[in-house]
Amino acid sequence: MRLTRAGEYAVRCMVYLAHKGKGVLISKQEIAEHADIPAHFLAKIAQDLAKANLIDIRQGPKGGYSLRKKPADISLLEVVEVMIGEIFLNDCVGRPTICSASKHCSVHSVWEKARTQLRDTLGGVTLEQLAEKDSCIPVFPVHNIS
Repeated sequence: MRLTRAGEYAVRCMVYLAHKGKGVLISKQEIAEHADIPAHFLAKIAQDLAKANLIDIRQGPKGGYSLRKKPADISLLEVVEVMIGEIFLNDCVGRPTICSASKHCSVHSVWEKARTQLRDTLGGVTLEQLAEKDSCIPVFPVHNIS
């Protein structure tokens, strides 16, 4: 599994918003500049994040994006899977009915274990935790993230 560019940008956007906190409206331009995301790409990503009820979008000259939930209530797994879909390492794990041997295959159990470990790792990290540490976003003052 390799994270797509859209997935990487979505993570950057969400970590930036987590630094600001739930409900704080941040302009698209500010996020694009500080998170190093092309503005046109950010708009597309934001639509997916909004459909997943992770952010709100306000249109217009005083518009922007804001988190719908507290950063502590959003996992890295949620953000990643919004952009790429549920994580599967191969087709036999994602769609076991396509492989007649998956129930008896020794390799299948290894893929399933690796998938579970990856999802557990990503699911165990919140945006609040990521916002508290140095990240892929240039350093800036951290505000209350409640």
